[in-house]
Amino acid sequence: MKISKLLKMATVGVLSLSIIAGCSSKQEASSSNSVDYNKLSVEEITKKAKEEGQLNSVGMPDAWANWKGTWEDLQTKYGIKHSDTDMSSAEELAKFESEKDNATADIGDVGIAFGPLAKEKDLTLAYKTSHWDDIPKWAKDNDGHWVLGYTGSIAFITDKNNVKNSPKSWKDLESGNYKVTVGDVLKANQAQFAVLAAAYANGGNEKNIQPGIDFFNKLAKQGRLRTTDPSLTALEKGEVDVAIVWDFNALGYRDQIDKNRFDIVIPQDGSVMSGYTTVINKYAKHPYAAMLAREYILSDEGQANLARGYARPIRENVKLPEDAKAKLLPNEMYKNVHPVSDMKTWEETTKKLMQLWQEQVLTNVK
Repeated sequence: MKISKLLKMATVGVLSLSIIAGCSSKQEASSSNSVDYNKLSVEEITKKAKEEGQLNSVGMPDAWANWKGTWEDLQTKYGIKHSDTDMSSAEELAKFESEKDNATADIGDVGIAFGPLAKEKDLTLAYKTSHWDDIPKWAKDNDGHWVLGYTGSIAFITDKNNVKNSPKSWKDLESGNYKVTVGDVLKANQAQFAVLAAAYANGGNEKNIQPGIDFFNKLAKQGRLRTTDPSLTALEKGEVDVAIVWDFNALGYRDQIDKNRFDIVIPQDGSVMSGYTTVINKYAKHPYAAMLAREYILSDEGQANLARGYARPIRENVKLPEDAKAKLLPNEMYKNVHPVSDMKTWEETTKKLMQLWQEQVLTNVK
């Protein structure tokens, strides 16, 4: 399931194609660097995408972030058939790199850290959509090599059957008398971002993770910290009092179990945001279909499709229909959320984080 992929969303250190009649796909790919696709109109791209009639994605399965809605719309509106092979961000880039001229993938969806990496490896086709100016600067490449389609922010999910007063802030969490489940910081990206969120709420940031370590160390010494996986099954069984997870995971879990049983909030005193970006394969056999897909993903309709899958749209001030808006937390909850834009710094910090976690927190877990 792609859930596991997003839990590894920004763990770093894991690691453009015109269609010319009579030309082979390999020839098209090799000439891609001489084409500036950002000079093409949406109408031109749409026409050529319809002629291609096919789009092959990786890491974008139907059930994840409601990609199914987007693929169905591309089929209905433009006659473009779709297939997907689910895989991790690192596997997607490895596939682009190993296949090159024999590409079987046109577009992928990778964690924000892997967008710049794909560009660095010269694996991407640059294309800015017509909604480019609506995308925050931190969430896109200046030339269009990558752009986030949606985000996730660290949230609290509280089982009201177990906890009388649901925490609304890290301060509330610290003063409670219930267990707090964060997951395995040594392995899970979601758990690592939870520590970063706690750091922000207590005066730290990507460069200074110590306030986050100190926060969880207090919980550990109180005997209130659990490092088990805050999974759907554990929540359903009532084994979790409060868990720290991505907002889209929390919302999905809640709706699958019992919408009235759980409280979900973005901590008022600070949280962090990360996200996923589309990367178009430089060697794509269906480059125009891939560009049209990115165009549609960032359209009002595409952003609404993502919201229906609990993924928060990246476009600022996008107008969502009521059914899509109802799937998300209120905008006002996100006033104190910090985007993680300096991924190189975060990469170095995560290496230190693991050692600090082992030495200062795990030794006190009871």
